[in-house]
Amino acid sequence: MTAIFKREFRSSFSGMMGWLLTAFLTGTSALYFFANNLGFGLTDFGYYTLYQTVFVLLVYVPVLAMRSFAEEKHSRTDQLLLTSPVSVWGIVLGKYLAMCAVFALPCLMDALLIGVLRALGSTNTALLSNFSSLLCYYLLGCTAIAICEFLSSLTENQIIAAVMGFGALLLAYLMPGLRSLFNAGSVMALVVFTVLAAAVSLWAGLRSRSLTLGCFLFAALAACISVLFTVRSAWLTEAFSSVLGALALFSPFEDFVNGSFSLPSLVYYISVAGLFLLFTAQGIEKRRWN
Repeated sequence: MTAIFKREFRSSFSGMMGWLLTAFLTGTSALYFFANNLGFGLTDFGYYTLYQTVFVLLVYVPVLAMRSFAEEKHSRTDQLLLTSPVSVWGIVLGKYLAMCAVFALPCLMDALLIGVLRALGSTNTALLSNFSSLLCYYLLGCTAIAICEFLSSLTENQIIAAVMGFGALLLAYLMPGLRSLFNAGSVMALVVFTVLAAAVSLWAGLRSRSLTLGCFLFAALAACISVLFTVRSAWLTEAFSSVLGALALFSPFEDFVNGSFSLPSLVYYISVAGLFLLFTAQGIEKRRWN
């Protein structure tokens, strides 16, 4: 894993991409820092800089992660990885930690900007609040990297990987607004859960190679969903709202920028990152045996 980490980290800066991405994210933070924190004398770095620039991650992370596995597939060097003595988790974690290290560089520059605020007279409370916001910001970025790394493992085209990553993060960014569109008793909940039931049934049928099993499973799930919607539609809608809330990747960050250290938010980001790393490892393992 260490060798893969070193190779991936060096390759990020062997060309211009790593330097450009670092300069892009650092420059955006510095621009908002000078305009808001220094220009208006505001000590809240978490809200007026990090929160205001979090949308930049929608572009930064997909571009950073698009080449992680897609380039390997395109150049056929993935065969060397799959036949190497390195474990699948070593490959996935090596690439992931290298991208997290690249993302840590602009975050270190943000830490220096927080230090500038402290030198200019911000309180210790503001200092702790700013660093807690930066911690959550870093975990948010690392979680987004795990998602985009998984999407990169699904294709051999870097552009497609970047577009899929941007689309997934954009959907997560807009999820709080989309969640508010659905009220109790909405038919949208029924439609979405029916589609999910169809997807699960299709997956089960393909895994078992039994079309009959897939059809029976879908019929059973659809019947249960229909009965639940008829008898207790509020339960179905609440479950739908909870699912949408779990997909709102950027919402927990708001707890930190509002000055509240939220341990569940940290656990959420770590759990989501671990889940998508597991998906990536499972996909690579399947490819290795095929």
